Amino acid sequence: MTFPERFSDLPDYAFPRLRKLLANSRPGGEIINMTIGEPRHAMPGFVAEVLAENTAEFAKYPPNDGTPELRGAICDWVSRRYGVQLDPETQVMTLNGTREGLFGAAIALCPEEKRGQKPAILVPNPFYQVYAVAALTAAAEPVYVPARAETGFLPDYAGLAPELLDRVAIAYICSPSNPQGAVADRAYWTSLLELAERHDFRIFADECYSEIYRNDPPPGALQVARETGADPERVVIFHSLSKRSNLPGLRSGFVAGGPDCLARIRQLRAYAGAPLPLPLQRVAERAWADEAHVAASLAIYQDKFRLADEIFDGVPNYAGPAGGFFLWLPVANGEAAALRAYETAGVRVLPGAYLGRETDGGNPGAGYVRVAMVAEMDELRRGLTRLRDCLYD
Repeated sequence: MTFPERFSDLPDYAFPRLRKLLANSRPGGEIINMTIGEPRHAMPGFVAEVLAENTAEFAKYPPNDGTPELRGAICDWVSRRYGVQLDPETQVMTLNGTREGLFGAAIALCPEEKRGQKPAILVPNPFYQVYAVAALTAAAEPVYVPARAETGFLPDYAGLAPELLDRVAIAYICSPSNPQGAVADRAYWTSLLELAERHDFRIFADECYSEIYRNDPPPGALQVARETGADPERVVIFHSLSKRSNLPGLRSGFVAGGPDCLARIRQLRAYAGAPLPLPLQRVAERAWADEAHVAASLAIYQDKFRLADEIFDGVPNYAGPAGGFFLWLPVANGEAAALRAYETAGVRVLPGAYLGRETDGGNPGAGYVRVAMVAEMDELRRGLTRLRDCLYD
């Protein structure tokens, strides 16, 4: 049986590629892994207690869409955070991790044709790799739009040709962005919403890093849609407890948007989705209702931003992130820099090209490495200092 042709050009996933790159190398010191964005701050103290209280519910099939209590807690959080009122019955659904939702929503909402042509799905380049696979699975054309320093590390979708935009069914956007840490402000969201209305496409807003930021809380896509009077069916948002609450192993997230969009996503997921076990839903309910642990974690990340700025002060073209927990460090060649960092300093970082795609304008990640700032402060300081000394000496 052959692999479907539309997947034939997919490169290996980023982390297997890194393992191959470093396979014949030896670390030049204590290994410090700064590749994977796995939060390591303390998870909320109530997790074990809530699990213990609800262990018996592992014996029950969980509701596919999420318990009423969990959906209610999510809607309450969206209201507090963004000032947007959602109907918990029709506008929100829980997910077994947001990657599932970012993938499945494209299948549920991408039409087979757009104005008589093959639909296109816009993907920022570099990007979270599930966006491209979702587009290919939906039999759409993924269009990789560079997110470079010149565009504020966000894709300039408005600069695309009108005839291409007329084929667009979905535009993915991540804010704060992975890997660059750029934040879409209100003006960016407003412009994108106007573009979506003009060319009749939906915006998939990946907002998983929304609670990790340098200064002000990033505005949300649904928030700006409400403020500008845009059609809520234009926007589908995706959120997670992985980064917000330091619970990546809980695999708990949600998708929200207009009732029509959610009905179609919900219908598909009823057949193909994996519901979150009930005890984990109880933990998620408590986590969305609590802000104290989020504030404590945010304060640590803000200390990490200051640490990175201090260590890389004076490095040409260094730009600390506005949000998220990755550094996007400029280098001459990302693969060569990752190899040098490992062999010279024992530090594992990810070549930026592994998160991007080669296009006519090249791979916009090629001149960068991505550095995950998830370790404890002492380890992070050692790792960042070694990177500076071996990459910018």
